[in-house]
Amino acid sequence: MKNIHSFSFLIIIIYLISAVNPAFSEDIAQITEQLPAQLDSKYGFSLGFQKGIVYGQAFELVYPSNTKGKYLSELTWDMKPVFYAGLEADFNRVDLMSKPGFFAHAAFKLGIPGDTGVMENRDWMSYKNGNLTHFSSHTNKTKEYYWADIMIGASIPVKNIFYIKPFLSGSWMHFSFSGRDGYRTYARPNGSGDYFSIDDDPVYGVFSGEVIRYKQDWLLAAAGFSFGSNKQLPFLFEFFFSISPFTYCVGIDQHLDPSKIITFADYSFWGLYIEPKIKIGYTKNNIGFLFEAAYRYIGDTRGLSYIDIGNTGYFYQDGNAGAGLSLFDIRLIVKYTF
Repeated sequence: MKNIHSFSFLIIIIYLISAVNPAFSEDIAQITEQLPAQLDSKYGFSLGFQKGIVYGQAFELVYPSNTKGKYLSELTWDMKPVFYAGLEADFNRVDLMSKPGFFAHAAFKLGIPGDTGVMENRDWMSYKNGNLTHFSSHTNKTKEYYWADIMIGASIPVKNIFYIKPFLSGSWMHFSFSGRDGYRTYARPNGSGDYFSIDDDPVYGVFSGEVIRYKQDWLLAAAGFSFGSNKQLPFLFEFFFSISPFTYCVGIDQHLDPSKIITFADYSFWGLYIEPKIKIGYTKNNIGFLFEAAYRYIGDTRGLSYIDIGNTGYFYQDGNAGAGLSLFDIRLIVKYTF
């Protein structure tokens, strides 16, 4: 029964690809006639160790209701960089270029805590224009960094030249940050409910100690494809691309004013997630050495915001919450195929 379900799933994926590109129709027909026998072909399991860095930012957003700026508030949390280590596992055909088959991939990364740049907070609170009204900057520490990815799909060789892999993927990410020390520059109120320019004799101040905390938990689901070739063994090249609107983020922001702690809980959905990735590898005697580079972007999420003032309990604030992410990810992997 398991093989029947797997066979049906692969048939559906193959014919979707054929519908998009009719030039593959003849090849697809030949492949599908041979699939039942080919599903018994040789597969391999590999386990790898990875080390890498990410470089970018996490974003905490508040969209405007009646102010003129693009945002009411934007907080950027640097990860410049975060170093990490992790494990990954793969199950797929040993020879991807000879016959179609299935593949599965799972990976987990654990970041190393440390100072990773700055946290900056900008507000555009004017009702008359989109000028910046408030700015503050703090040293940012990335305290927690967990990242897990899974991917399942089919591998389809094309004329023994290259292969394509349609796939479905899922991801969970957890980041937590702490901003400390720093300074602020605030525009002066003009007495009529608006602000003078932030360059016109602003109010300056300094911060000491921990000022703000923030954490994000992301869940992503996406579809994608890759194409690659290992025709020039022992070398491998592969390009991946994923895209999806299925994003969900829970963001918790704590402003640590000694007189009154204010906590915001934001739940945002339906952003744009895209991720291109390249992989270059060399394999010898079941040992593989891989270099991967990826860019992960999530933007335009919107959702609900709740606020807790002085630990009195959360209440609904508005529907203007948002979150985002922009990260370059570079890693080296050593893996062994059993």
